[in-house]
Amino acid sequence: MAKLYGSIEAGGTKFVCAVGDDNFQVVEKVQFPTTTPYETIEKTTAFFKQFESNLMSIAIGSFGPIDIDPHSETYGYITSTPKPDWAHVDLVGLIAKDFNIPFYFTTDVNSSAYGETIVRHNVNSLVYYTIGTGIGAGAIQNGEFIGGSGHTEAGHTYVALHPSDAANDFYGTCPFHKGCLEGLAAGPSLEARTGIRGELIEQNSDVWDIQAYYIAQAAVQATLLYRPQVIVFGGGVMAQEHMLNRVREKFTSLLNDYLPVPDVRDYIVTPAVAENGSATLGNFALAKKKSEHVR
Repeated sequence: MAKLYGSIEAGGTKFVCAVGDDNFQVVEKVQFPTTTPYETIEKTTAFFKQFESNLMSIAIGSFGPIDIDPHSETYGYITSTPKPDWAHVDLVGLIAKDFNIPFYFTTDVNSSAYGETIVRHNVNSLVYYTIGTGIGAGAIQNGEFIGGSGHTEAGHTYVALHPSDAANDFYGTCPFHKGCLEGLAAGPSLEARTGIRGELIEQNSDVWDIQAYYIAQAAVQATLLYRPQVIVFGGGVMAQEHMLNRVREKFTSLLNDYLPVPDVRDYIVTPAVAENGSATLGNFALAKKKSEHVR
């Protein structure tokens, strides 16, 4: 019997479901919009039912906040998300009830971080940020996720305001915090400042330097807190090459040689896994690890 492992990348915009083999090669993959919990979970279950006889385990990397404490009454739940209809949804329980296999549950950025360590030679301490419609980060130190009673929420750390935002009394778009990284640097902040969707803004616009200023602060925070070998920036905002170079330049200026870091071109990078596949690869590996642990 060929062993298969399942991956669910549960995003706020779309779900990406896949099954992979022992070598973490994708056997089949599907994606669909994140609509209501009932409709989305029904599609998820139907996809994996096709492979049930060979499926050893499933790993879920989800948007959050989520409860990852196995001893908690709400383990497996999406908790206080602002996404309509998804707050306090028992994501793991609603999927797992239809399968007699182990499940692994973490954040989508943790899954991506884990996937990135698999393809990077001799890297076992890494921070992965996604900069898209929201901002999240997963940190791995010596091969283990950072987190205690719950997962980190690096997207909601406070950052110093850019002088332009301070002059315009712009404190971001986050409904919870004024002046947090997500509110000031996620995709919606671009349109909030300019009235133009991010993908339509010219590369020479000053707004990109404002954006890079905040993302560079995130890199400085990660450096000071975790001392990783690599910082990976994924997500739609960082898909443009000019953004990566801007962030590197501002990071170098902000850190000001306080700590030794590798060459910035090797230290601050974009994902090594093609086609946004970091989370899927990470989930395959986490699912395999989970299945071997419970034998």
